[in-house]
Amino acid sequence: MREVVVLGGGLHPFGRFPEKSFVDLTRPAIREALDDAGVPFQAVQIAYCGRVNAPMGTGLAVVNEFGLTGIPIVNVEQACSSSSTAFRQAFWAIEQGLYDVALVVGFEKMERGMIKMAAQDSYGVQMGQSVAPAGYARKAQTYMHRHGATPEMFAQISVKSHKNGSLNPNAQYQKPVTIEEVLASRMIASPITLLQCSPTSDGASALVLASAEQAHRYSSPDRWMTIAGWASGTEAYEEDPGEEGDLEPTVTRLSADLYERAGIAPADIDVVQVHDAFTPGEVFRLEAMGLVSEGEGARFVAEGGADIDGPVPVNTDGGLISRGHPMGATGAAQIVEILRQLRGEAGARQVPGEPQVGVCHNSGVGGVNMHAFKK
Repeated sequence: MREVVVLGGGLHPFGRFPEKSFVDLTRPAIREALDDAGVPFQAVQIAYCGRVNAPMGTGLAVVNEFGLTGIPIVNVEQACSSSSTAFRQAFWAIEQGLYDVALVVGFEKMERGMIKMAAQDSYGVQMGQSVAPAGYARKAQTYMHRHGATPEMFAQISVKSHKNGSLNPNAQYQKPVTIEEVLASRMIASPITLLQCSPTSDGASALVLASAEQAHRYSSPDRWMTIAGWASGTEAYEEDPGEEGDLEPTVTRLSADLYERAGIAPADIDVVQVHDAFTPGEVFRLEAMGLVSEGEGARFVAEGGADIDGPVPVNTDGGLISRGHPMGATGAAQIVEILRQLRGEAGARQVPGEPQVGVCHNSGVGGVNMHAFKK
């Protein structure tokens, strides 16, 4: 297996751009990623495109915008984890020696309103139990019952996320909010209010990966980010966990795999991106990843523990809540943020102390993807 590095990343700002096509969104993201990596498009040997709602073949259109070089172009659909899955596939292809340089692109244009969670005509869908905020709210109610957390603690996570988003020129929401505004916003699924929900968004993200052997041709090692480990999987059958069962058993299991592959422990991690589609998700996943003790996550985040200058900086770019959540672009955007942080290029939202290790967690219909990175 070969060492694989991330050479560059790029974004189109997240938000609402009804006048723009998929090509309009992806062109600047891909161009920024190639320029950031120092890689000419002609050197790219394969491209993976994460998208959900785009028509068939859109990946071909957005990549061929840069030239008809005859490379394989693979479309990946895994709902919210589409582009992190595309990233994983690109990583594997280079690691196994099939290619030396790969491009990953994530993009989306979304309609307003509720997102259907799954295509199957199941009992859960018919009964309205596959509505994302309801699922998060059920877990939040369980968590509050077990650990004494309050709605105010979850609301404070939104305050933190919007503060971070106000420091990110690519974020959909760049205005801080107060806890009073969060609590007063429309109730969606108790205790989750509107300002604790990720928005539907348009946007694009891109990354360039290369084998470490070939990376020297394009940039110096001080700009690389090594992919130290990965873990991916779906929910496994388990017996009824009972009253005190794990709220995120898949993340707990995959975190152990990730840390073993990457040769790290939770205490080694300097900056984290987690899939915070709704504020309680940040708490559940920090605990499942072993970054905060069980039952202490809500209080930890509410008291500033996950702030940019806190002991566990989380979602420094605003996360899904404030940066936005164009499903196909989200996973790769998380990785772009880790790249900026480990390089010390995050500007006003830079984590202090020269972070060396970053981790991303991204959930989707079709699996959870986790990646660890080292400077």
